[in-house]
Amino acid sequence: MRTNRLREIWKSGQTAINGWLQLPNTLSAEIVARQPWDSITVDLQHGGVDEGHALQLLQMISIGNAVPMARAPWNEPGIIMRLLDMGAYGIICPMVSNREEALRFVGACRFPPDGYRSNGPYRGILYGGSDYQVNANKEIVTLAMIETAEGMEKLDEILSTPGLDGVYIGPSDLALAHGHAATQDNFTGPVADLIAKIRQAAHRHGKVAGVHATRTDYAAQMRKEGFNIVTPTSDFRLVSVGGTAVLKELGKG
Repeated sequence: MRTNRLREIWKSGQTAINGWLQLPNTLSAEIVARQPWDSITVDLQHGGVDEGHALQLLQMISIGNAVPMARAPWNEPGIIMRLLDMGAYGIICPMVSNREEALRFVGACRFPPDGYRSNGPYRGILYGGSDYQVNANKEIVTLAMIETAEGMEKLDEILSTPGLDGVYIGPSDLALAHGHAATQDNFTGPVADLIAKIRQAAHRHGKVAGVHATRTDYAAQMRKEGFNIVTPTSDFRLVSVGGTAVLKELGKG
């Protein structure tokens, strides 16, 4: 089976830089796929991508060297299994708040006896190789999103879940859940403290920690602080912010 390069990056002590696709367009996905991202995540939770688009975007990612990932719309085993069957080599699962939910998530990503994933990786085999079923359990990456008050309270029990590779932080939902504005790129303040606490707990449990950003300077700081996977921007943001910046330079806006 094709090895998951994310695991190699983490083993070497480096930080993976993750691209993010929210636009349901194969041409924009191809442009991103030809850039040197370590991994690229297809986002089915927020943005314009649905399950039908996801297959096409995962195919586009495969033209480059990035590890194909997907964020599921919810902790629902059926869609998680279908995304893996499409060739996703890792799943980011939103709103994981306790050990039971973490077990349900991980179980959907692992074939028996490690989980309850149903066998049928039609494109997973095309991407991963003929021995996919034999080796998928040790290659597929599982990242649970910590973004609720309960998730923070039960962080240690989530991180002790067998088969869970790590956590990924959704900063705006984390902020809302703790009574703060839905901020991104929290350099300082109470949300920044929560984010640091999650990273420290993950590393204490021997797990990886990931974080979402919208600014490169914040992403660089998170990389320096030891996050294992950092998302600095998305295709949607590159188009919207980039276009606005060009117009501003020309006196329009």
